[in-house]
Amino acid sequence: MSNYQASIAFGVIGLGRFGFSLAETLADNGQEVLVLDNNESKVKLIQEKVRQAFLVHQQDKATLEEAGIQNCGTVIICIGEHVEASILTTLNVIELGVPRVIAKAISPEHGRVLEKIGAEVVYPERDRAIRLANTLTSPRALDSIDLSGHYSISEIRLSEKLNGKSLLELEFRQRFGLNIIALVRGNETIVEITPELRLQTNDLIAVVGTRENIQKFERRLSF
Repeated sequence: MSNYQASIAFGVIGLGRFGFSLAETLADNGQEVLVLDNNESKVKLIQEKVRQAFLVHQQDKATLEEAGIQNCGTVIICIGEHVEASILTTLNVIELGVPRVIAKAISPEHGRVLEKIGAEVVYPERDRAIRLANTLTSPRALDSIDLSGHYSISEIRLSEKLNGKSLLELEFRQRFGLNIIALVRGNETIVEITPELRLQTNDLIAVVGTRENIQKFERRLSF
């Protein structure tokens, strides 16, 4: 295994369900991905899809450097189930100078340690649960992504209540406290949202705002 010199967009360490899906999706989206795992069958499964896939049995600094992980712009450590290995691997990747390091955590305590050593933290199970809960409690929201604090991005299907009305007439931003960042109408996607834009029944809009304001807007569509 020789040191890989070229710059690569993403490195993924750990091919559990989360890591495998992440690496596969990044590659499907046209990104160059370097993958490391200690399971030979998983490495073989992914190697045709990614730029480089290496079988490694340790995540010490020398092994990571030999694999070329320091040449990645972003590295995601997906070995959260093994807390000690997760923390040590994250520390080694950070010390190798990778600009952006993201690590999967399985508990708040685990996440706090990862944050203290300089990693961004994701909680895949918790985040999926939050998105499901938001979808179940927001009947008109098709999908929702939580941002920092109390803000979310939600996709909402419009009812006939707003059909034919322009954003200017509705005073949309002032009245609902939301910003429309995109609108999908049939096969057309509109990203230049102007005050003169007239809404239609079944338009799909992506809005950003507080969860409270999104829920208020959804209730407005129901009455």
